[in-house]
Amino acid sequence: MSVQERKERERAERERLIVATARELAEQQGWDAVTTRRLAERIEYSQPVLYSHFRGKREIIGAVALEGATELAAALRAATSAADGPRARVAALARAYLDFAARNPAVYDAIFQLDGGLAYAREDTPAPLKDAFAALMESLAEVAGDGVDPGLFTETFWASLHGLATLTRTNRLLPDYAEPRVELLVDRLAVL
Repeated sequence: MSVQERKERERAERERLIVATARELAEQQGWDAVTTRRLAERIEYSQPVLYSHFRGKREIIGAVALEGATELAAALRAATSAADGPRARVAALARAYLDFAARNPAVYDAIFQLDGGLAYAREDTPAPLKDAFAALMESLAEVAGDGVDPGLFTETFWASLHGLATLTRTNRLLPDYAEPRVELLVDRLAVL
């Protein structure tokens, strides 16, 4: 291995460590606790080393969002691949999405709530974000209904899921209705 290859590998490892540490700290204490100073202390590198990878917290949030979007897409595809039929796929997708949001609140916020400097719903949207949307649309396009744009339907269904995830997390909804909400969403929005 050349010196250049070793340096590139070490740089990539440091970057993964920064992102993983930011994510861990955010999940434990919230995004307000994530500062370059605290990250530098935790990973035992100087702040200038962090700044050689990321210009600041905003870019770190963006990196966590991209990593999280990749994980969300994988979770959605895994859940829907095991389901039999359109209704079962859409219900599995909804449950997997809500489960991801509940299990990874800081990552979910990085993807959908915080400013990570990423473009959404544009041509220059990063590939992991496009892929997460594609993972939603793969199951939702088949239940959009005649004459309904699959992308528009996916956005609307996704917005409903996002609302449920956000309201559930902030204890604005009755816990006993979690599963009936998914069933109602699937039965009323999807054309089955």
